[in-house]
Amino acid sequence: MTAQKGKDLLVKIDDGTGNFITVAGLRTRRLSLNASTVDATDSESVGQWRELLAGAGVRRASLAGAGIFKDQASDALVRQVFFDGLVRNWQIVIPSFGAISGPFQISSLDWRGEYTAEVTFDIGLDSAGALTFTAA
Repeated sequence: MTAQKGKDLLVKIDDGTGNFITVAGLRTRRLSLNASTVDATDSESVGQWRELLAGAGVRRASLAGAGIFKDQASDALVRQVFFDGLVRNWQIVIPSFGAISGPFQISSLDWRGEYTAEVTFDIGLDSAGALTFTAA
C-alpha cells in the first residue's frame, strides 16, 4: 500500500436520518483503539510470566480532531449533539483501509481564537457501544 493523504481520513456524523455528513474544517484527526487486559496470572503460571485472559477486559475507542471553524451544517449538528448530550453514530473513514462505525458521545468541544488568526475548534469523542469495521 502506498502512503495516504491525511486529508482523506474523514470523520462523519449521522445527521439523524442515517446519512453521514463529513465534519467540516478538520485539519487533524486521531483515532485510538484500546483494550484493557485482565491479568490471570497465578502461582502455577509458567516461570511466573504474566498470563492474560483472552476476550476479557473492555475495548474502547477515542477520537480527537482539531480544525477551522467553518460555520457549516455539520458545525451546527455537532454543537447540538453536544448540548443535547446525545450518543450518535459516527463513521471514521481510513483511506485504503476501511471504515470504523458506531456510537460515540462528544466528550469535549472547544473553540479558540487568536487576535491575528482564524477561529479553531477541538473535538473529542468516546465510544459508547460496539463498533464495526468495514474493509475498503
